[in-house]
Amino acid sequence: MTTESRTYRDLISDCVHCGFCLPACPTYVSWGDEMDSPRGRIDLMKGVHDGVIALDAAVIAHFDACLGCMACVTACPSGVEYDRLIESTRATVEAVAQRSPLDRLFRTMIFALMPYPARLRVLALPLVAYAKSGLQQLVRRSGLLRALPPRLAQLDALLPPLGFADLRRDVPAFTATREGRARARVGLVAGCVQRAFFPNVNAATVRVLSAEGCDVSVPPGQGCCGALSLHTGRLDEAKRFARALIDRFENAPVDTIVINAAGCGSTLKEYGELLAGEPAYAERARAFSERVRDVSEFLVTLEPQAPRAAIERRVAYHDPCHLAHAQRIREAPRALLRSIPGLQLLEIPQGEQCCGSAGTYNLLQPESAHEIGERKADAVTSVGADLLASANPGCTLQIASIMRERGVALAAAHPIELLDRAITAACAAATSPRSPST
Repeated sequence: MTTESRTYRDLISDCVHCGFCLPACPTYVSWGDEMDSPRGRIDLMKGVHDGVIALDAAVIAHFDACLGCMACVTACPSGVEYDRLIESTRATVEAVAQRSPLDRLFRTMIFALMPYPARLRVLALPLVAYAKSGLQQLVRRSGLLRALPPRLAQLDALLPPLGFADLRRDVPAFTATREGRARARVGLVAGCVQRAFFPNVNAATVRVLSAEGCDVSVPPGQGCCGALSLHTGRLDEAKRFARALIDRFENAPVDTIVINAAGCGSTLKEYGELLAGEPAYAERARAFSERVRDVSEFLVTLEPQAPRAAIERRVAYHDPCHLAHAQRIREAPRALLRSIPGLQLLEIPQGEQCCGSAGTYNLLQPESAHEIGERKADAVTSVGADLLASANPGCTLQIASIMRERGVALAAAHPIELLDRAITAACAAATSPRSPST
């Protein structure tokens, strides 16, 4: 893979082994192993590329252990494009790795389900019944989960609270601005996990955009954006998803394409590079990526027109890695939260560190993910928040699962959900009949 005509070997050569990446890397912080740091993994990449190190199971394990959180990209003073390196390396690994039968089966199951929102909703039906029947609590109290392989136990730990009504909830294909002439035409990428397990985030996104003067289109038939596949080395699959999504949006009457999931957003902005070698899609992919904005990134460019009611809450904002490090978006979601009267925004110590979710990482590497997540939970707990705000569904699930394990009932919401609550409450107050004067 090349990046702006620079080869894989060129990208490796950018690393000067200064060590600034070490304290930024969650796995190095966990284990202190040089080969589980970004510069150590780059050394392995160089050795494999030069043919002096075999791409064997031990080397692959170090690449598998990387979260792909991109904190090292932010920390690096030399501009090493580690994100490009690890994506390319993982594509090579997936092409040659001889994984165990159980590992292959588990990975096949994940990618047969997670990138397909319709399949996720079918799966969610028995999961909701499992939770609502009380069986889930019984299983958790019984200790049975501790006897299961960590990957299977993690599936239960990450289940979000859902109701049967959630499984039928979806956003309309078109929502007009609430009043006046639209000042922007926006298309929403509905996502996979977001659509299936956090349907209110999409609904809140549409309501806020409409309230702020936007016509909102949600092209039907959307599939996965390819983020999970790309970040796990399944390059051909990622390209297939990308082409299909571009086709869905190509004729939609929109000027801007918004996304409310950080991991998806970073991939959508990479389509131009991902499909650069495909004549039929290269220019279309570049044009698509140029229109993509995170929902917070887009909203802060609009002068607010919808009123906000007060929300008297202490809110800790968690920076998703693919928003803060990959897209370099930190201030926009904070600005949205600060626009809500009464809301006290709290900064989480060492907020640049990953929570351990990292796409499918907490499913494939549950022990490491839990160790990293414990540190994040400690940091969140230290600020005394009564609500956690996170702009990525995987982060929300990961932190909530560890808080639940600790017996801590900490509510969580996407920043757009909090903004929606404030706008909805203000509009309701403005339209409610006043009590007669006495």
